[in-house]
Amino acid sequence: MSEKPSSTQPAAGTPAPAKGGAVGTPSMSDVSHDLRAVRLLKLQELRSAGKDPFTANWEQTHTSAQARALYIEGAETGPEVSVAGRILMFNNMGKSCFVKLLDRDGQIQIYVKKDVVGDEAYAVFTKLDLGDFVGAAGTLFKTKTGEITVRTTRYALLAKALRPLPEKWHGLTDSEQIYRERHLDLIVNADSRARFQTRSRVIRAVREFLWKREFVEVETPMLQNVAGGAAARPFITHLNALSCDFYLRIALELHLKRMLVGGFDRVFEIGRVFRNEGLSRRHNPEFTMLEVYQAYSDYRGMMKLLHDLIQYVCQEALGGCTKVTCPTASGQTVEIELGGAWREVTYRELVIEATGDAGWFTRSKAEKLAACARLGIEVNPALPDFAVTQDVFEKLAEPKLIQPTFVTQIPQELCPLAKRTPGDPAVLDVFEFCVNGQELAPAYSEQNDPLAQREEFARQAGEDAQKVDEEFLTALEHGMPPAGGMGLGIDRLVILLTGAANIRDTILFPALKPAGEQVAAKETH
Repeated sequence: MSEKPSSTQPAAGTPAPAKGGAVGTPSMSDVSHDLRAVRLLKLQELRSAGKDPFTANWEQTHTSAQARALYIEGAETGPEVSVAGRILMFNNMGKSCFVKLLDRDGQIQIYVKKDVVGDEAYAVFTKLDLGDFVGAAGTLFKTKTGEITVRTTRYALLAKALRPLPEKWHGLTDSEQIYRERHLDLIVNADSRARFQTRSRVIRAVREFLWKREFVEVETPMLQNVAGGAAARPFITHLNALSCDFYLRIALELHLKRMLVGGFDRVFEIGRVFRNEGLSRRHNPEFTMLEVYQAYSDYRGMMKLLHDLIQYVCQEALGGCTKVTCPTASGQTVEIELGGAWREVTYRELVIEATGDAGWFTRSKAEKLAACARLGIEVNPALPDFAVTQDVFEKLAEPKLIQPTFVTQIPQELCPLAKRTPGDPAVLDVFEFCVNGQELAPAYSEQNDPLAQREEFARQAGEDAQKVDEEFLTALEHGMPPAGGMGLGIDRLVILLTGAANIRDTILFPALKPAGEQVAAKETH
């Protein structure tokens, strides 16, 4: 008996007792209301017949794509293949069945005939369910409808699925369920599966590009005794063995710069970072960052490196396509061209353009707050003057940067780790790479003057001297070569390249409340 696939997930349990209250082996009619119980009963029947419903292995010689590629048009007998995958479609025609299996490359159809596999094996096969894993071996042929199919001579049940898949035609549509049950999302949503395959290719391409340029990949600590390298609220944990608190890292930067001090001239790391801040379509509390540092370079060198990196990733992960279609924050879609030259514009020019005020940077804080009110921007009046301008940039200027743009000459108050621009100490030798209204990558001419770095750290920390990373400053006093450094948000890059609407669509298992708490919260309101 094969049940209709359902999005309903019945409560866990064992097969119901027989009618009349007697405890014994239930029948199919006793448990037909409970799809999980039906499958448990089938499992019991298989084991009673001496069959193993969870085998140790199957010799899979070809994936679905590899098998299809082997088919020779017009050949009398196709090549032999052995495939394996999860049953997604089951069409029982009486004495034969057409079944579609899903593997890592996609789907392939198998054809199982009673007089080929034998009566007993065929009877067992017809009792399989959607979601079961099956291995099938045989020769390839093409059906009358033109579908390449495996004419099965032998098969094996590899793993019995005890719960049904989501409804075939509707799949998973609730975003909460999609993120919480990603394993089901990957089975039934081809777009989601393709997005995460693209993510893997993107990360592989990033690594290949940097390896070819003689960068060394390193790993630095996730647990740190000072949360440094960025301005963000950290997660705090306690290390029992050392009887002290540690922070989950908020950036990779400071340890990687210590590698420059140690003589590793070109280093990078792709790693998880953690920030105990808000959730949004662009923010998740843990996310993946690439940070790369190159001695004897600067932020201009990082510009070329990033441009070349994106072109390489497009070539390797997108098959050379440099045009991507993405949803904007407003819900519209735009086409973005990542090839060719990218625009370069100063921070000052963008703020003046956004406010329509050529004298903006000469205004008092009170005048700027009044202008924000006229522009319809909510700004916290307690913010320092530079932060008011940054609010204007983030709310008015940045969302309009749809095509790839390097924003240069950032105010010096915004970053304590970069060199000031020669001739204009009010700004930094920095760029922010923005596309589709958000920042993807900042890059600096790195500060290698330990005394200047100490001053900047002290200014940023204020009265909280514990926030100053003395170990990093001591390392810097041993001498660090001039260098360019860059960070690139991998999740945001995948959003861009795949056209995802939300950062959670690019993270396999995003942060969620425990299911029970989520239900309690809904019931409270």
